[in-house]
Amino acid sequence: MAKLRLSKNSLQQQQQQLKLYQRLLPSLDLKRRQLTVEAQKARREHQAAMRAAEALDARIGEELPMLADEDIDFSDLVEMKGYRTGEQNVVGTRLPTLEHLEFVIFEYSRLATPAWVDIFVQRLKDAAEARIQARIASQRVEILNQALRRITQRVNLFEKILIPTAKKNIQRIRIFLGDAERAAVITSKLSKVKQLQKGSGWDTEEDDEL
Repeated sequence: MAKLRLSKNSLQQQQQQLKLYQRLLPSLDLKRRQLTVEAQKARREHQAAMRAAEALDARIGEELPMLADEDIDFSDLVEMKGYRTGEQNVVGTRLPTLEHLEFVIFEYSRLATPAWVDIFVQRLKDAAEARIQARIASQRVEILNQALRRITQRVNLFEKILIPTAKKNIQRIRIFLGDAERAAVITSKLSKVKQLQKGSGWDTEEDDEL
């Protein structure tokens, strides 16, 4: 840390820095509060996405109990080939969004397979999408939590370190300059007294002898 210079120029610099910190702090604190709200919202959305994925898995079992038959195997019926994400700007933070899902549905004879297979295919696609949505929702929570930690650290830096330090430095410089000014005044007065004594030719020792 650079040594504090006790001068008028240093005082002016500290005052300017203090004004800058005090001007920036409200906007930082506003962003912190906004990110807090968005992080809470993202956590709720993640929980909702998890519940939706679990509900779809349960719905498949309820709607299609015949899948419990071990002789029926449609495990290779639907395959998710991939998905594409986009970006959403939330309070200056880039968050992923699901834009597109691509599935591969293997050929099957609609005449030779039961009618419920079509429903099963759609439910598999819905369940896969729900799981991806839950995964992306989890990523959004983590990104917002990181952004919130960073902005909170900056707010704390301004509130607890930069602003108090600047105020302390200003006070220290003012005290030093005030003491120096008073010392200069006293020195000036003493100098004038000595000049007056020399000008009058007054000798305190001779006066004492008389």
